[in-house]
Amino acid sequence: ALHDNENPAVADAIRDHYAPRGPADAVPAAPVSVAVALADKLDTLAAFFAIGEKPTGSGDPFALRRAALGVIRIIREGGLRLPLRPLITTAMTAAALTAVANRPLDIHRHADRELVPGPEVMSSDDARQLFINELLDFITDRLVVQLRSEGARHDVLSAVLAIGRDDDIVHLLTRTDAVASLLGTEDGANLLAGYRRAANILRIEEQRDGQRYDGTVATALLEAAEESRLAFHLDMIEPDVAQLIGAENFPGAMEMLASLRHPLDAFFDRVTVNDGRPEIRRNRLRLLARVRAAMHLAADFSKLEG
Repeated sequence: ALHDNENPAVADAIRDHYAPRGPADAVPAAPVSVAVALADKLDTLAAFFAIGEKPTGSGDPFALRRAALGVIRIIREGGLRLPLRPLITTAMTAAALTAVANRPLDIHRHADRELVPGPEVMSSDDARQLFINELLDFITDRLVVQLRSEGARHDVLSAVLAIGRDDDIVHLLTRTDAVASLLGTEDGANLLAGYRRAANILRIEEQRDGQRYDGTVATALLEAAEESRLAFHLDMIEPDVAQLIGAENFPGAMEMLASLRHPLDAFFDRVTVNDGRPEIRRNRLRLLARVRAAMHLAADFSKLEG
């Protein structure tokens, strides 16, 4: 290309078209090279996913895992704020959409009280969303594998992903790092213990009662000072946590969540959740559900290991 007097940026993009080929290869850095390398990998992934040729087990004849890791490395090492959903949508051709829409689904329907499998054809919108979500999940699964190989807290990433797909890898990792930093503090570790205690109580009682306790906490039924203090603290921090997360101030959001530690500890020390009076018991369970919901603004902490 240089010999033919092409623009040097074009020559570099040709050279770096398939980079990185492996973990030891450098990633492209120049804008044109980055664009071409990402386009090639996303096009390859989209094409093979559309026809159902996804890696299974140890088999990956078309090196799709390598392509996904290449996308991740280019974005991570370049610090690129690059949402993947619109790029995957662009890579999805009309032929790919048709292939996904015609893929048989294992849909189970009720018929005479039995679950009967039956193939159905998806709408174009459903096919598009299935296609995008499958590919996003595949890429984020590769990110989890990469973090595990680096010795990082891959379970924290899984906890963050559990509350919703995030197609911006840099945004996702920044949020993950903030949650991991919180867990590395004394307040964070104790808060996690309190969360697990609350989540376990809710899991048992919701399963026993056949309902979730996500309703509004009745202030008039808060008898103990510790439950009133916990409810007041939740009122204070929930809007701020949501706002800080929306503004991508993840350290600030984690600091606000960490402040739950002391009122939650006091609640468990002094308050009996399963009170003999049904209305008081239900209200206290709803209060614990508020704690669970506040923590889930950042991540699903039930997904953490250890």
